[in-house]
Amino acid sequence: MSRLAKLLGITGTPGTGKKTLAPMIATKLGLQCISLNDLAASSGALASGSTESEVDVAILRKKLPRMLPEPLLIYGHLLPYALGRGSIRKVVVLRCEPSALKRRLVERGYSHEKVRENVEAELIGLISSDSLKVFGKSNTSEFNTTSSEPRRAAASIASMFRKSAKPKPIKDWTLSYDTASKLDSLLERGLGRNQPEPRR
Repeated sequence: MSRLAKLLGITGTPGTGKKTLAPMIATKLGLQCISLNDLAASSGALASGSTESEVDVAILRKKLPRMLPEPLLIYGHLLPYALGRGSIRKVVVLRCEPSALKRRLVERGYSHEKVRENVEAELIGLISSDSLKVFGKSNTSEFNTTSSEPRRAAASIASMFRKSAKPKPIKDWTLSYDTASKLDSLLERGLGRNQPEPRR
């Protein structure tokens, strides 16, 4: 088992609650908490003059093992792309119902393109799928943050990390968007066109 296998991780599509919940969960577990975006910035993995969304994952992946204390809770949407197989003990992927996620991202001022990109990723469970491939089924769980109160959500997720509970089936949001009209409503209308790009 590698040195990094003592790590715990929180990941998920932007807008699912990582930045809010991860520090709360870390406090409950008595762990240090580090943002993957902050590590990308301090490691030189951001393109010059870029936003946090423009991360050179190859650079980050190369430098990351030397930057992490242990034990640690690390969070970020790039987690399955920055850490390799066997590198983390357990990961919880935060999920959010796509229409609720769209509202959150529009409220943040995300551009039309970024809202659509992230809503599509959540709809098909992209980060969950990639986390399963990288970290393995037995090490990957999901938590639905759509209507969860943050303190209760943090307590529930901390409990998931403490226990060796069998992971629940991956959430399939596509079952609720099974017609062209539903998909059009989700992906095309009211997505906040012409709004400035935020830092993630």
